[in-house]
Parts: sequence; structure tokens; C-alpha cells
Amino acid sequence: MRGPGKLEVWKMGFVNYLDALKLQEKLVSDRKLCRIPDTLLSLQHPPTYTLGKRRTDHNLLLPVSELKNIGAELHYTQRGGDITFHGPHQAILYPIISLREIGIGARNYVEKLESTMIELSSLYGVKACASQKGETGVWVGERKIGAIGVRISYGITSHGLAYNIDPDLKYFKHIVPCGITDKEVTSLRRETATVLPAEEVIQEQLISCFARLFGYSTVTWKENPSMFSDHESID
Repeated sequence: MRGPGKLEVWKMGFVNYLDALKLQEKLVSDRKLCRIPDTLLSLQHPPTYTLGKRRTDHNLLLPVSELKNIGAELHYTQRGGDITFHGPHQAILYPIISLREIGIGARNYVEKLESTMIELSSLYGVKACASQKGETGVWVGERKIGAIGVRISYGITSHGLAYNIDPDLKYFKHIVPCGITDKEVTSLRRETATVLPAEEVIQEQLISCFARLFGYSTVTWKENPSMFSDHESID
């Protein structure tokens, strides 16, 4: 075991959910074989609902046939957690990292993801915290500002966190977010009195919080990397 060393950050812009899923699968395989360093994907998705491996379809509150009418897709995944929404103006981080090399367990990993979003919120005067009731994610009072859903395979992580900068919150009204009833979803825009900078700045701040909390000594950046460069086709 050794502490964190190099983190490679891929700044990807908007990526279709299924393309990002296939890319994660390829990178997880490469990370298991030590072909790549710990890698962090920073991106946004078009409007997309995703279900975790528990397949809690009942928490989608409208027929699947109507999703196209609201411009959204539905995808099933092997991550933990319940149904959630991904969309524009939401910062998403997918860490492909080796927990064994870092020397932390699954619970500590999730706590560090929560701390990443809590620290970012504090930069804008928003007091966010982890749930005291065993619910994952990050909250401002009774309002959820950040979601977490992870998969860990042989010590390598995938999926990750979604932090609401300023998404269209109406999309959350069509689901029971993360399977938790009677709770609101909120955003940084709604909670802060501060004028927000460009979203790219906030996304970079989120990445910096992640790198610091996980103790990476070196961070390198890939701007708009091709998902297929230096990788075999993942079609």
C-alpha cells in the first residue's frame, strides 16, 4: 500500500450517459491492470435518470413512455444507491481510483466524496453536511444538494458524485430522489447569496477539493480528451 500520488483529470464537457458508462468500464479494466494512474472524469450529462442495481423502478413517477416528452433518458446501472437525475448545470465526478493503493475502505471513500461537496459548498457560504440518518449524499438542512452512487470492483471505484450547481429542479419532481420521500432537492444557485462564477470555475474548484481531500501530490489535466484516444474502441 502507498499513499495517493498522481491523479489524472479528464475535463470532458457534455457526454452521453452510455458513452460515459462504457468509458468507465474500460478505464476500470485498465486501472486494475495498472495501465493508467488514478483518473477522475469531470463532465455533465444531457437529462438522464439512472437506477442503481436495486432496480427501484417504482421511484420513477411517470411512465417510461413519457420520458421522451420531457427530453430525458432512463438507464440502468450497477452502482449503489437509488434513482437519481443527471443533467445540465450539474457537476459530475467519476473517480476511477484504487482504494487499495490509497489505503481506505468503502465507507471512508464515500465520506470523502461527501466532504468534497461540503467543502465546495462552504466556499460559497453554504453550510452543507452529511446526513445524520444514514442517508448518503450532502444536504443543506432537509434539502439535498449532492448525490453519491458508487461501484467498487476489486478495489477500483467507478460512478461517483453529482453536485447541483443550477440544474432544472423540475426534473426531480418526476422521481423520488435517491428513494427518499418528503425531502426537497436544492442547488448551489438557490442556497447561496454569492454571485456564482462560470460553471467551469466551480467544476475546477470541486476537482481541487477532491484532490486535496484524497491527498494527491500531483494533478495533471486533460482538456476535452477524446474518449477513444490511447484506448481501443469501446463500441
